[in-house]
Amino acid sequence: MSTITSNSPDAFMSAADQTAAVAAIVETHGEACRERAERGVRQCARSWRESDGDGEAFTAFCRDHFAASDEDRNRLLDRLETALEQVGGHLYEMRRNLRRWSDLVGDEMPRIDAMLATFDPAPDFAEQCYAQRLAFVALLNFDKPTLEKMLAEGGDWDADRWTEARIAMAFSPRIPKEVADLARRISFEANDFVAHFHVPVGTMVDANGRRWFEADRALLAHWLIREEIKAGYNDPEGLHKQRALARVLGRTIDGTVPRAVMQRSRTDDWDPQHNTIGGGDPGELVDLDRYEQWMAQYRLARAKDPHHPDHPTAIDRKFGLEREIPEETVEALLVDLLKAPVRRDLAALLRSRLGRDLESHDIYFEDLFEARSAESLNDAVRQRFPDEQAFEAQLPEVLRGLGFTEADSEFLGRRVRVEIARGSGHAMRPQLGEYGAWLRTNRLKDQLGWDGFDTAMHELGHNLEQLCSTFFVPRKALRGVPNTACTEAFAFMYQGLAKRVLGLEDPAEAERAYHENAISGMLMACQIAGPGLVELRTWRWLYEQEDAATAAGLRDAVLRISDEVWDEFFAEHFGDDPHHILGAYQHMIAHPLYLPDYALGRMIGQQIASFMKGRDLAAETRRICSIGSLTPDAWMRQAVGGPLSAQAIIDDAAAALRALGS
Repeated sequence: MSTITSNSPDAFMSAADQTAAVAAIVETHGEACRERAERGVRQCARSWRESDGDGEAFTAFCRDHFAASDEDRNRLLDRLETALEQVGGHLYEMRRNLRRWSDLVGDEMPRIDAMLATFDPAPDFAEQCYAQRLAFVALLNFDKPTLEKMLAEGGDWDADRWTEARIAMAFSPRIPKEVADLARRISFEANDFVAHFHVPVGTMVDANGRRWFEADRALLAHWLIREEIKAGYNDPEGLHKQRALARVLGRTIDGTVPRAVMQRSRTDDWDPQHNTIGGGDPGELVDLDRYEQWMAQYRLARAKDPHHPDHPTAIDRKFGLEREIPEETVEALLVDLLKAPVRRDLAALLRSRLGRDLESHDIYFEDLFEARSAESLNDAVRQRFPDEQAFEAQLPEVLRGLGFTEADSEFLGRRVRVEIARGSGHAMRPQLGEYGAWLRTNRLKDQLGWDGFDTAMHELGHNLEQLCSTFFVPRKALRGVPNTACTEAFAFMYQGLAKRVLGLEDPAEAERAYHENAISGMLMACQIAGPGLVELRTWRWLYEQEDAATAAGLRDAVLRISDEVWDEFFAEHFGDDPHHILGAYQHMIAHPLYLPDYALGRMIGQQIASFMKGRDLAAETRRICSIGSLTPDAWMRQAVGGPLSAQAIIDDAAAALRALGS
């Protein structure tokens, strides 16, 4: 017989109170339910507070709300599943609508838009789930499994058992209102900072004194600076532009962009290499602005830590709670990728294509096989999709061209709304059946353009996953995929189909395109795996510092760790890095610890792409995205018959090099 113990130093319910509650359940429903009663009482006791009632109230609640029979448990599961869908779904849609003026390009009322974006119609929703007993009913009756248990047993669970787990896990720890308010404010401020951090480059000059951009041009850091670096590979004189932009990127990382540049208060030449304006002193620099935002995220994490006894750090929560892949497993996968011997051969291919030694910004050189100029790509997009409205209108046709059935093309294509984001592109899923998905991309002034279309195809991959995993999963509680890496896999896969959609890829060349995509995918996976390691190791450093961490210390740590990861995994292939380029990604500010999902997404995407060879792309997309939100391990085993691994992307890259004679 099990013994009830007080499993948390903060638990209000004593061991004696828990024993009494179990006894009351057993007396009412019989000895056969003891094991479930002990588990449920223990789960409830962990979150019960003095304000919820004394020991007698706890015992009465447990006795009165324990569902003893299988029939009652099934009926309860159905009710909770519907309740959570409705409440969570409507709150999600309200919040999405409240953010639209901040998220999208268009009319601005900055103070009002910020107020609406941070307004929360249910700021203490998590607490009310406990205060009004809904969370306790779920925890009393359904097992809330640990990650270890899900990894060990989840592969054998059916949809109903997974639904029980997801219902019990739906109720987060009790976060005080002031912490929830802080989280909402910091999240908005971080996203707003990133969305508005456009570096004006109209006055930027390269080492030869040449200006490359129109006077009013500004590039969103890091995304559009990176894209302009990539565009330089199609220009015979593009190396000078690339070097200047790489230095700009480095200055966004170390905080040495002049404020006069950011504020457009000077019109004479800005030389980012020497950081002079008009040949003289640049004046005040942006300095620690970026790292103050990061520190705010760290302080928020520390405020949350005491309320998550099972996941007491932001790192624990991201890997164990959100990603559901152990931290050490993710790090090992990233290292496996970066240590792969094929990287030496890939670097040789890059050097051969460029005809020179590689430089640090060449980690962004991934589209080795594109001979078309940026303007020709823009023209191809303009002919098919003049603007975002045309792209939205043609989505059913696009899906038919990719092999979706007539019914699925109409059903899915008509449920995507295309809009222009103020910051980087992103996708938003429906949370209720009556809603569709939202695709946010960017555009040029007078056209959608290749960058906007390429981003749109990436986001379309997200949308297809989101729609399939909303409407075709076996149960509502299983909507979605296991984590963001899984949805990134489909985003990358469909982004890789952009040229096919434009009619620029001959279907007869599909095999060659597969090999080219394998090489590009490996290069992109390695490029983002580096920043992923930098961010993870920086967060470890932050927690080592505890309260002693400062914005200045954080900046120094990011620069140092970027150099360490570079020296370990990149210097052999790309030489020295004067820019600390692995610290560039702005996800580090707005979406803490998200970056590994991109590399994981590349790995998952290549495993799926390899599995799909010779199979129906559209049918397999629907099947795999309909599995539901299991753990990534269980999901991958159902999707492709094996666990998540870096080996497929490594092996496919090596095979591609052999096949292409590179």
